[in-house]
Amino acid sequence: MGGRAVRTGPLRDRPVERTVRLLAGLLVFGASLALLIKAGLGLDPWDVFAQGWSRRTGASIGTVTIVTSLLLLLAWIPLRQRLGIGTLANALLVGVVIDTALVVLPDPPGPGWQVAYLVVAVVGSGVGSGLYIGAGWGPGARDGIMTGLAARGVPLFLARAAIELSALLVGWLLGGSVGIGTIVFALAIGPVVGLLLPRLTIRPAR
Repeated sequence: MGGRAVRTGPLRDRPVERTVRLLAGLLVFGASLALLIKAGLGLDPWDVFAQGWSRRTGASIGTVTIVTSLLLLLAWIPLRQRLGIGTLANALLVGVVIDTALVVLPDPPGPGWQVAYLVVAVVGSGVGSGLYIGAGWGPGARDGIMTGLAARGVPLFLARAAIELSALLVGWLLGGSVGIGTIVFALAIGPVVGLLLPRLTIRPAR
């Protein structure tokens, strides 16, 4: 007897596994960003931005992260980007995880621990990104702007660079921390995600 092909959409194809991977990825990603903050060696561009606004407003870094993500989603409207479950989860949960982890994680007791925090933060950010992006339920707010600009003719690398450098510059002017950790993160995160994402992406069922 011949079998019939079964059509599966992204919401019906292994939803439990996708949900677990999405939530695990956001948890790991947020905790990794908290480690980067704790390391005290300089932050990634968007955390420089969040820390700068946090110092000016008194709001927590996590709160600024959530508000920034929600505001960036407004820019999706003219770019005609579609929200996904993962997009909304990213916008709402990562900031909560950052604030919680900053309370729970101890401060590094010395320079060696600062370096260890930085290394774990970079690797953990790659793992977290691979898990939540690989779940296939929508990109983060910042990634959506990048892909939206690229769809309108802006080279992908130029769109990414412009977004990241703008966040870094504004955050630095507001008092966010820029240092060797910023450079290490910027240089390493791309290769780490590129290595892990194919291994952590859920393949559609046949």
